[in-house]
Amino acid sequence: MIFSELYSVYYNTVARIIEMAFQPGVAEKELQQCVVEHAFSESVLTILPALKAGKWPLLQKNLSPVLQHVPTMPLTMLEKRWLKAIMEEPRLKLFEIEMPELGEVEPLFTRDDYRIYDQYADGDPFEDEAYIRHFRLLLSAMKTERPVRITMRNRHGTERKVRFYPKGFEYSIKDDKIRVLADGCKFRQFNLGRILSCEYYDGDGPWTEKPQEEQYRELTLLITDERGALERAMLHFAHFEKQAERTDAEKYILRLKYYESDETELVIRILSFGPYVKVLEPESFVTLIKERLILQKSCGLR
Repeated sequence: MIFSELYSVYYNTVARIIEMAFQPGVAEKELQQCVVEHAFSESVLTILPALKAGKWPLLQKNLSPVLQHVPTMPLTMLEKRWLKAIMEEPRLKLFEIEMPELGEVEPLFTRDDYRIYDQYADGDPFEDEAYIRHFRLLLSAMKTERPVRITMRNRHGTERKVRFYPKGFEYSIKDDKIRVLADGCKFRQFNLGRILSCEYYDGDGPWTEKPQEEQYRELTLLITDERGALERAMLHFAHFEKQAERTDAEKYILRLKYYESDETELVIRILSFGPYVKVLEPESFVTLIKERLILQKSCGLR
């Protein structure tokens, strides 16, 4: 474990209780509420009673702290080295996260220490200044619900100008690319790496209405649990609302809900499972799978 259990839920909750105990006039009810909010449901029966009884000698009988100073929980060197390694990940740098206190810390590992297989080599230029600038402007537009106008180069090399409401990002592990999910235009998503320029849209045209909320779609899959297919599927689709049902010793039905904008990524992920995942319904999604397989075959891909 990189992070010690000393920093787990129980210890963090007790630390918050001690911090509150330094406040004059704090009531036992407030301390109990702290346990309810930050610990597990059964913790109300153990944490505060153990502190009051002196089993955990951190509070006086009147609930004042035994300590003279508010407790702090500094990071260990191992944790700092792990954080330094994560901070060197190019995708994390997109978010303007700075930790200058880690400047002299040696990272626990570097990108030279591991190799990623089953991933295309033409991923996005995460360290390119223009790419970073576009990402941050789009992220700001999402938070403030403002529309943007972009100039992009499509797959045919043609430049297009599009205005839309950015609603989220989607990262494809297999492609190593970030897609921008869009509302308010005929395109549902854009490859961030294809954007040439990006700016806020000031509303100087007829298009001014905010689009309606996108609706869920449903997908039913049949999973043959060979070569860890079920476990891998649950990991790949972890962020979707889903329900799994066992049909026999090695087969499972997985039903999940998704937005239309996730459809392309879902097709790619499902095809990566080969014969171990089969789309049962809807028929429109089965058609998407067939069309992509035909396209791959026409390009000589197997």
